[in-house]
Amino acid sequence: MAKILIVDDERSIRNTIRELLEMEGYKCETAENGKQALEMSTKGGWDLVITDIKMPEMDGVELLAALHRDFSDLPVVMISGHGTIDIAVDCLKAGAFDYISKPIELNRLLVTVRNALDNSELMKETKTLRRKLNSKFVAEIIGESEVINKVKSLVKKVAPSDARVLITGSNGTGKELVARWLHEMNARSKAPFVEVNCAAIPSELIESELFGHEKGAFTSAVKQRKGKFEQAEGGTIFLDEIGDMSLAAQAKVLRALQEKKISRVGSDTDISVDVRVVAATNKDLQSEIAKGNFREDLYHRLSVIIVHVPTLAQRREDIPLLVEYFLKQYCNEQGISLKKITAEAVEILKQMEWTGNIRELRNVVERLVILGEDTITAEDVNSYVVI
Repeated sequence: MAKILIVDDERSIRNTIRELLEMEGYKCETAENGKQALEMSTKGGWDLVITDIKMPEMDGVELLAALHRDFSDLPVVMISGHGTIDIAVDCLKAGAFDYISKPIELNRLLVTVRNALDNSELMKETKTLRRKLNSKFVAEIIGESEVINKVKSLVKKVAPSDARVLITGSNGTGKELVARWLHEMNARSKAPFVEVNCAAIPSELIESELFGHEKGAFTSAVKQRKGKFEQAEGGTIFLDEIGDMSLAAQAKVLRALQEKKISRVGSDTDISVDVRVVAATNKDLQSEIAKGNFREDLYHRLSVIIVHVPTLAQRREDIPLLVEYFLKQYCNEQGISLKKITAEAVEILKQMEWTGNIRELRNVVERLVILGEDTITAEDVNSYVVI
């Protein structure tokens, strides 16, 4: 429930407003003047401030200016028993959400409170959406360790070409991010980047997913559908976890790479495709070839360039940079002030196993942002992170 601060030098008015709002389920606190209110507001957490104008030490207009300086999104409702139209206009120009004259009509106050809180929530949602829309689609490759610098250097060299790339590495190391940068730094960056998680698609559906199908090709094919290769025309198709692809689908992918043509399921017509193929796997494909699970000819087609992404344990010196990056990211997404983390807390994170690699670290930082205080301590890490 919303938290409301009521500021008035008259105790009876403060208590009347408080009782009314608490009956409606709001959580309320009171202050006698602007100075006391400002001191209380430094804690943050208020959703709305209702303040009188005429008060000793610091009046409501001064309080309004101070609150808008420090908490620009905090709605403020002004009340006064000495009001004029000019005062009301001045308050609204100064940033007040609304102005109510005394004696206060309680129904009018309740409507204003609801409107102010609804408007504030809408503004927060709008800002969150704008931050997401304005944020870079492709995150940075964070780190300055020797192993990650080798990866970044190789990506810069390979990206401008159309050479096929096989990205290897454990789950959660950032293989998809490398693939996106290979696309972003290429002349194809304006065209689609289409991702296919080969491990998540049932083997009986993978061909339809990749190459599309004609109407009536199978029972549920009620209309023609373009596959991922066609959707990626002119751009990049990213075949993630290609080591889990069926042998039948591998044969069709090999043909697509060799002839730059595909055919939809249920059709004999060839369709020319112009796509760059980037693949990734967490498996040892040489071992899979020996077991008969992966085609050797497809492996050689895909692995013109091999980019191996190291585990987080192999680049522990990058953990402080990654933690700082994820802290900024999640605080920004949630629209809260940037939280800090102590050196002792970071040191504990550096010593962890990180079997889930970057993905696990990102989840842990998000958890600490949600559960920790303004400064995340070693105690927070020990309390909220399973070591």
